[in-house]
Amino acid sequence: MKRKYYSWEECINLREVKSLRKMNHPNIVKLKEVVRENDILYFVFEYMECSLYQLMKDRQKFFLEAKIKNWCFQVFQGLAYMHQRGYFHRDLKPENFLVSKDVIKIADFGLAREIVSQPPYTDYVSTRWYRAPEVLLQAPTYGPAVDMWAMGAIMAELFTLRPLFPGSSEADEIYKICSVIGSPTESSWAEGFELASTINYLFPDLGGVNLSALVPSASKEAVSLIASLCSWNPRKRPTASEVLQHPFFQSCYYVPPSLRPKLTTVARTPPSEGLSGRRAMEQKYAKKYPGSLPTSKPVDTVTSSAKVHAYPSTGVHRRLEMNQSDGGNEKTNKNSSRQPKYQPPIKNNPRGMYMGKGRGNDIGYTAEKLGNMTIGMGRGSVTRRPPPPPMKAGVAASGRSSDLFPGRSQVYSGKVAG
Repeated sequence: MKRKYYSWEECINLREVKSLRKMNHPNIVKLKEVVRENDILYFVFEYMECSLYQLMKDRQKFFLEAKIKNWCFQVFQGLAYMHQRGYFHRDLKPENFLVSKDVIKIADFGLAREIVSQPPYTDYVSTRWYRAPEVLLQAPTYGPAVDMWAMGAIMAELFTLRPLFPGSSEADEIYKICSVIGSPTESSWAEGFELASTINYLFPDLGGVNLSALVPSASKEAVSLIASLCSWNPRKRPTASEVLQHPFFQSCYYVPPSLRPKLTTVARTPPSEGLSGRRAMEQKYAKKYPGSLPTSKPVDTVTSSAKVHAYPSTGVHRRLEMNQSDGGNEKTNKNSSRQPKYQPPIKNNPRGMYMGKGRGNDIGYTAEKLGNMTIGMGRGSVTRRPPPPPMKAGVAASGRSSDLFPGRSQVYSGKVAG
């Protein structure tokens, strides 16, 4: 600190120390230590790489709106926390925002004041370019709205890399504000006209310009937010908490699919097409040939399984979804161990089931031979192999019979070919 301090009580009662000791927020710089040595006072803060002003002063290319949005979203969170704790900063400017990578923090609480403080307040606060109109007009009382005005000017500067209201004096600053947002009227800000008459100031008659023309790289939502923050009447400026709900920050609450919980992703995944096609085919042939599909599941069982997809709110449901997505796992459930011997439809109705031309007798012989085989559940059973994609019903060109029940006949494909 510049001046000397001759007692420890004097150091502890400093406004900056008192305010920072009461605040703990990821977007407010942390005061690590207060050291007094030889009547010299030192503040030890957490390390930050640079200030926002340093990033802006020599930059030739505009910042992306996504980066500006990220910074402002963090700052408004810090301001909302600060205002809720009963303090407002009064000196927001690019130099007082510290940045490390994508993290930004509010710093320099030397002019911070409690909202419940007794007037009169200091009229010279903050850098002139970011000073609110009520402060320029020497209002005896003001509040957190002065921080919101400063943020409106800083947001515009982040888009253009130029100050929005670069006044050379208090009077010139008010003139610059009038030339940008237009002069106030008594109906819009009666208190402002009372302050101006107190100091014998007369507002110039200016209509202002369109903010979107001054900040062409900003979106409509960003221009809307800047316009609301830079309102003459402090009561019409949104609070920090209200700003966080502005459409400009809507995307900040969006969670990309890569970061969503896996359970949500599984819930939105429909059942696999192969499984649905298989069940549809089994139900179709069960109705046409009653009794010929002893291994097919009843219709009510399929319906209950669909309910699992409709309400996958637990880990168990998620596992069910995963098992049903895999065609090979359905054969390894507990119910399959009790399935009766496979009876091919060829024995009951050979012409109705096999419509292919050519070696019809060979197909019937092969199917009859397979009818005496059972599906094993042992460790070395062939049913543990994951089945390939289902084939169409009929006879292939090579003479091998295709699979009428997807996911089953391929287990025996080697023997059939032999």
